[in-house]
Amino acid sequence: MTIIGVDRPGLVESVASIVASHGGNWLESRMSRLGGQFAGILRVAVPSDREAALDAALKALAGKGISVVTHSDKTGAPTAKAELRLLEIIGQDRPGIVQQITRALASHGVNVEELETECVSAAMSGETLFKAKAKVLVPPSANVGAIKTELEKIAADLIVEVAFLKLA
Repeated sequence: MTIIGVDRPGLVESVASIVASHGGNWLESRMSRLGGQFAGILRVAVPSDREAALDAALKALAGKGISVVTHSDKTGAPTAKAELRLLEIIGQDRPGIVQQITRALASHGVNVEELETECVSAAMSGETLFKAKAKVLVPPSANVGAIKTELEKIAADLIVEVAFLKLA
C-alpha cells in the first residue's frame, strides 16, 4: 500500500493500529517526510478473510487527511537472477539528470529498486549540487559494459560524476 498525508505525530501509528486490529503483520516499509508531506510504501500480511475489512478501514483514514491506496501482493512467476548494483551520481544541479540516467537504464532493461535524491549546497562554492543514490537490478541479458559506457557518456555531457558498482 501507499500512504500520504500532511506530516504530523501519530500518522504512522494510525495506520499501524488499523493493520494490527485486523490481524495484520507489518512486513516492510519505506517512509519519509518530504516537503511537509509524509509518504510511504509498505507491505503487510493479513488473513485473506480480513483483507476487505482492512482495505475499508484504511480508506476511512481519508477523513483524517491520510490517503491510502492498497494493492494485493500476488507474486508472479519467478524471474531470472538479476545483479544488484549501486548507482551514485553527484554534480552541479540542472534539469534532466534523473530523466537521462533513468532512460539509459530502462533502455537496457535495468529496474530501479530504490532511488534517493537531494540537492545540497557545495561546501566551497555554495552552488547547488545534485546527489542521487540508487539500487538497481541488472538483468542477466544486459551488457554491463555497454551500460557503464552509456552512463559515462551521459555523465560527461551533464558534467556529473557517476559510479556504477556491483553489490555483494
